[in-house]
Amino acid sequence: MRDTLFVMALKQEAMGLLEPLGVDVLYTGIGKVNATYALTRELTRRKYEGREPARVVNLGTAGSRCFRTGDLIACHRFVQRDMDVTPLGFAHGETPYETIPPVLETPVLFADLASGLCGSGDSFVTGELAMACEVLDMEAYALAKVCLAENMPFAAVKYITDGADADAAEHWPERLRHAAEAFAEFAGSRFPAV
Repeated sequence: MRDTLFVMALKQEAMGLLEPLGVDVLYTGIGKVNATYALTRELTRRKYEGREPARVVNLGTAGSRCFRTGDLIACHRFVQRDMDVTPLGFAHGETPYETIPPVLETPVLFADLASGLCGSGDSFVTGELAMACEVLDMEAYALAKVCLAENMPFAAVKYITDGADADAAEHWPERLRHAAEAFAEFAGSRFPAV
């Protein structure tokens, strides 16, 4: 576990259950900008100190219209669901004039878990979607892109708290304790303390 940097948006998603297991957690704050800034800064600091992690694993809550509430989903494909420059002729999710493909793909690390395309955006989804994504969050794409730029292995595991529908705002806070317990069990079993 020492070689893995776990990244989460909020302490509420872990509820203090990870640190007693010896899990190294970086909390970034909500959204793509906060995630990008916090992870870039942390990786730079660790590189300067000579203690870069072997991998970054994002744990976080998410909505889904494809998976059931309570499922743990491994994501290895990521897209910006709110990048929309279609009026200029670009595909939805495509960043203009960039050589990086619109869908970032990382190696599959947790093959025993169901997987889905993770659409990250700076909105909490409760209504219509502009693009089809199986998992909806607010940070994973940004984290994956930082890791791609830094040549750092990356994986994401999402706990489905809600259906990304009209009831999502009510269901998300109710399921945080379940998510934290699932993340603690996942981290403790997959990355036992050395």
